[in-house]
This record gives sequence, C-alpha cells and structure tokens, in this order.
Amino acid sequence: SVKSEAARYAECVATLGQRVTIGKSGIHGWGAFAKRRHAEHDMVIEYVGELVRPSVSDLREARCYDDMVGAGTYVFRLNKALCVDATRAGNLAHMLNHSCDPNCFSRTIRVVDHVIIFAKKDIEVAEELTYDYRFCGEEQLPCNCGAANCRGRVNEKPPEGQVLARRSELKPYRPPRKPPQLATQQPQ
Repeated sequence: SVKSEAARYAECVATLGQRVTIGKSGIHGWGAFAKRRHAEHDMVIEYVGELVRPSVSDLREARCYDDMVGAGTYVFRLNKALCVDATRAGNLAHMLNHSCDPNCFSRTIRVVDHVIIFAKKDIEVAEELTYDYRFCGEEQLPCNCGAANCRGRVNEKPPEGQVLARRSELKPYRPPRKPPQLATQQPQ
C-alpha cells in the first residue's frame, strides 16, 4: 500500500536514529551519513530548528552570525513568513554538507509545514548525505565537494522569483570524545 505523506513524515521522525548518523567527512569536517539504504524520493530527515520571522533571521545574521564566518549559520526559508534557524538548536540535518552533485534535496511538506530532506537518488549505507545549499549573497564561499560538476563555490545568485535564505555555511561541530563509527567501518 502507498503511505500518505503524513505517515511517511511520522516514520521519518520516529526512525531517524536508525537511518542517519554523523561521521568524519571528506567534504568538510563532519557530515551526516546513511545508516541504511534510502531509495530515491525517500524522506531522509526533517530539518529542525527554531521558527523565526525572516526579519529576525536577517537581524541575527547581521548582528551575530556574521561574526561566525567559517563557523556558519543554518537557515532555511520555510515560507514568506517563517524561517527554520538551526544555528543554535537543531538536529543532525544541519550536518549535511554541500555538494554540487547532491544525493538529497529539500522540500517543504504542507502536511506539517516543515522542511524535509529527501533522497534525490538511491543512497547506499555509509554514503554521505549532501544537498546543494544554493545560497545567495555577495560573499563567495569556496566549495570542496569534489564533484565532477563542482561550481567551485557554494553560493550562487537565486533563480528569478525564488526565495532563499541569505547566507550560511558550516559551523564547527564539537564531536564527542570518541567519534561515532559508521556501521561499515572497523573499530580502530
């Protein structure tokens, strides 16, 4: 039987720990990795954070987050009235690194009005989860994704009429004393 979007969302939230983990990334610092296979269009993870108005997000970025250059902010525009800011509070979704050839994409689902990261293509166990940040802004943020089609920078001009959050890049992750091992890695 075909599951409703609401049922798929509930399953996505309930099984997060069984499906996604963190580990050392070849792209940038730490990243999120698949603990199990994800088929194309699977809901992989909800992007969780504080709901704020765009004006609050812009003010935070101007006053606080700009001092964190290289440390990063995590703001998704949910709609014209709200943003999801995962800079101070969030889940593993903020660990997804950028790739110019990503295996995931984001979409707002109307059932719960939340940002969900979906599998853009089939994702295998231990594969790093990535999406194209597509930030707009004047600051040119270098890209280290290594994809054959790499643009050389994370940000770009937004397509005409599309609303994107202003700027973001990765903040430092404070790993636990012993980094978690992926299921396919042998303990050292």
